[in-house]
Amino acid sequence: MSTQSVLFDVPGPRAARRNRVIGALGAVVVLGLLALVVYGLREQLSPSMWAPFLSLDTWQYYVYPGVFMTLQAALLSVVLASALGLALGVGRLSHNRVVGWISAIFVEFFRSVPVLMMMLFAFYVALFTLRLPGEILPIFGVVVGLTLYNSCVMAELIRSGVHSLPQGQREAGLAIGLTRGQTLLNILLPQAITAMLPSLVSQLVVILKDTALGYLITYPDLIRSMQNLSVVKGNLVTSFVVAALIFILINYSLTSFARWLEHKLGRRRAGPGTVVMTGLAMDPDLETEGGRVQ
Repeated sequence: MSTQSVLFDVPGPRAARRNRVIGALGAVVVLGLLALVVYGLREQLSPSMWAPFLSLDTWQYYVYPGVFMTLQAALLSVVLASALGLALGVGRLSHNRVVGWISAIFVEFFRSVPVLMMMLFAFYVALFTLRLPGEILPIFGVVVGLTLYNSCVMAELIRSGVHSLPQGQREAGLAIGLTRGQTLLNILLPQAITAMLPSLVSQLVVILKDTALGYLITYPDLIRSMQNLSVVKGNLVTSFVVAALIFILINYSLTSFARWLEHKLGRRRAGPGTVVMTGLAMDPDLETEGGRVQ
């Protein structure tokens, strides 16, 4: 069976050969540039620069504390952003105009402000207004900035999830005597959260990466820990390479979990008795009776 792309025509033999040649040339260019960068950094990438990572003290006093502080800020931000995002999402869906307008203004404002600006603002508010101790100021600024921004993103995900549901869901709730608020909370919202859960999990990757902005307000995250290590050992490039690998490992794990969750929820919504018809209708070995697959 031939397949046809919706976005572009299937290339012919000549176009396919041309694409392979262009791909091979592009790969050679990329490898050449990578080799040039590695050659330029050959002194920073020498074995002596990697030696500190063979010491337990490096991991105990620099890497592990940095990873812990990064995960701590991310976890606090996720919990607070999820709670605030749920409240804002419900507020934007509310039929009370005052609540809807307040939620909409809050979401549109903080979604448009850069995360770093919110971190700095929260940091200096805590410093000059709340008079918080110096050791609490950095994490307060990081968590507040991440919470304000990502709660708005989660609120929009929830709102779009509710709007994507069939209109019959709302009508069925109203038909059995539920109010509009009860229909939203008991019927629409659970389905929307379940449908948008993979996207919400993927947002964790954004939160984890944005914790690195706390470096600018002296938060002792992984980036700052690696910089402190590089000051002591003189291995700036290798320290940040290790930090990048750690971020890649954590983010890849979160992304893989989001894909697994999306697949799991997709199978659950399809139901145990649902037959996926993709690729089956053209199988001549399948027998049908009355339009049903046997």
